[in-house]
Amino acid sequence: MPSRLAVIILTRNEEKNIGAAIDSASFADEILVVDSGSTDATQAIAESRGAKFVFHPMGEEGFAGQRNFALGQTEAEWVFYLDADERITERAADCMAKIVVGNEEAAFSLKRMNIIMGKLMKHGAHRPDWCLRLFRRGTVSWEGVVHERPVSALPSREMDGELLHHTYSDWTNYFHKLSSYTDMMAERMHEEGKTAGLADLTVRPIFAFFRAYVLQKGFLDGELGLVFSMLHSYYTFMKYLKLRYRTFSGGQEA
Repeated sequence: MPSRLAVIILTRNEEKNIGAAIDSASFADEILVVDSGSTDATQAIAESRGAKFVFHPMGEEGFAGQRNFALGQTEAEWVFYLDADERITERAADCMAKIVVGNEEAAFSLKRMNIIMGKLMKHGAHRPDWCLRLFRRGTVSWEGVVHERPVSALPSREMDGELLHHTYSDWTNYFHKLSSYTDMMAERMHEEGKTAGLADLTVRPIFAFFRAYVLQKGFLDGELGLVFSMLHSYYTFMKYLKLRYRTFSGGQEA
């Protein structure tokens, strides 16, 4: 029997994205949606497109826990993790299909192109990055509450094609995610025993802007390059501010 591929998508209130994400993964043998509590039409849209929909509440292990849970919900030999706001290009789909047929002993990363407010970002904090996403199912586990990372003993290789990441289509969504991510990052740093001093509230944000705008050439992306370099500095400031005063969800103010 040839190997099978399951595309795994984590969701929560993704009715605007889930249909297009599933359509881009239609080449897969199975599409598995693991949902942490949607109250919109996410489930109806996913099931109407033939996806398997499983509810699983977000626990203390965060996104890594969701991704690990998903591994037990499919019997496919290969898994690819796709976010709801990402789209698999045709070239990436063709390459993925060949890898699965060849059953190679490796984990595979894919180049992700970040599209913000309709603009493809080529530089700065949101420049294209490589994401390790394709694995043989029994060879991977995930760690990390936010900005989770895969752990695999297999060698990592790059595959052809791209992921199109349609992130931050409006400012309300952007600032909602920024607040959530800085909460989780501050809480994680606190649990690791880290503290924040005045230097963390001043030097780190300034360097974050310099790195994104100058070292990573964010200035070449024009106005949005400047805006998101400044916001990257603000993100850095907020996570250390929340750590210093422990104002993240569940924390206590110092």
